[in-house]
Amino acid sequence: MLKTLSIANYRSLLNLTIPLGRLNVITGANGSGKSNLYRALRLLAETAQGGVINALAREGGLNSTFWAGPETLSRSMQMGDVPIQGTVRQKRVRLKLGFTAEHLGYAISLGLPKPSPSAFSLDPEIKRETIWAGDFYRPASALVDREAAVVKVRDKRQWQVISQHLSTFDSLFSQIADPKHSPEILDLRETIRNWRFYDHFRTDADAPARQPQLGTRTPVMHHDGRDIAAAIQTIREIGDHHALDEAVSDAFPGASLRVISHEDGRFSLEFSQHGLLRPLSGAELSDGTLRYILWIAALLTPRPPPLMVLNEPETSLHPDLLPALARLIIRASENTQVWVVSHASRLISALNESPECHAIELEKEFGQTRVKGLGMLDEPAWHWPDKQ
Repeated sequence: MLKTLSIANYRSLLNLTIPLGRLNVITGANGSGKSNLYRALRLLAETAQGGVINALAREGGLNSTFWAGPETLSRSMQMGDVPIQGTVRQKRVRLKLGFTAEHLGYAISLGLPKPSPSAFSLDPEIKRETIWAGDFYRPASALVDREAAVVKVRDKRQWQVISQHLSTFDSLFSQIADPKHSPEILDLRETIRNWRFYDHFRTDADAPARQPQLGTRTPVMHHDGRDIAAAIQTIREIGDHHALDEAVSDAFPGASLRVISHEDGRFSLEFSQHGLLRPLSGAELSDGTLRYILWIAALLTPRPPPLMVLNEPETSLHPDLLPALARLIIRASENTQVWVVSHASRLISALNESPECHAIELEKEFGQTRVKGLGMLDEPAWHWPDKQ
């Protein structure tokens, strides 16, 4: 479980360090930085997939993701005595992302490359990567340290260099796999790779979830929901089928959900509801009904991940369904750490009824995202390995 997340110099997140719980609900007004926090976590996930540089390129390049305000906001600027304006930068510009989990912590620092004739001269470079033990980084707690192309690991009280030629566009997660000398790298890489993000379920008329699809055992539903029928059947056979039936009944009293196996090996959904003379196929379901069934398949997975992130799960759902969705999310948080990014007051209120709920309300001050009510003394301890 992640205990702390820290982000520096990413869009509106100039310097944000937040404590985390088992069930985290991220709220705030439009433009407060919820999407930036979500995207920063996605970037962290890309480090273990080998795609952090490509992900930054899709966002318009490193320059477009940097904090756009002044390096420092002086007291005079905050008081309104002088206009907010930039000054000569005193530090190198770095995008920094990091977290601490229950036993290990990780941080990555990205910056612009030195001028060169390469056609890829705008690609960001990984300047520093560090893995440490404990709640926050200290030089004495570092286990793996990568600076530019050199990677070293701690061997008792000494450092051992295990690579001197790591490409600046590759994370150490994608290049170092030595269970003997650096088991921490493998441990964190596999943990991060198992994070799941659900932010776009297709429910349009041509959505694959509405059509019969080839069925194979599916303990983890695809992020767009294309294999929902196979995922539902997998829950019935090796998961908690009682919870599945309860979740359907909780949202649609008297309803039931079946998976039809066709002769050609394809699976499809069949939804029966009180008062109807025949069941409805997936193609006939309303957007809201189909989306809720998709959330059932995602949240009742027989293979719970270490972290599941739900971005605006209330989309297309009738407000009356939100309390049932909240109960489903709370149930899922018993087996996995859950993030919910939402602005639906009814969903937020229902989630807050859980004693495990950790509410994080974001606000903006002078263009900078902050956690409302989180003072300096309330922030978790955090130190960046890269001081630049």
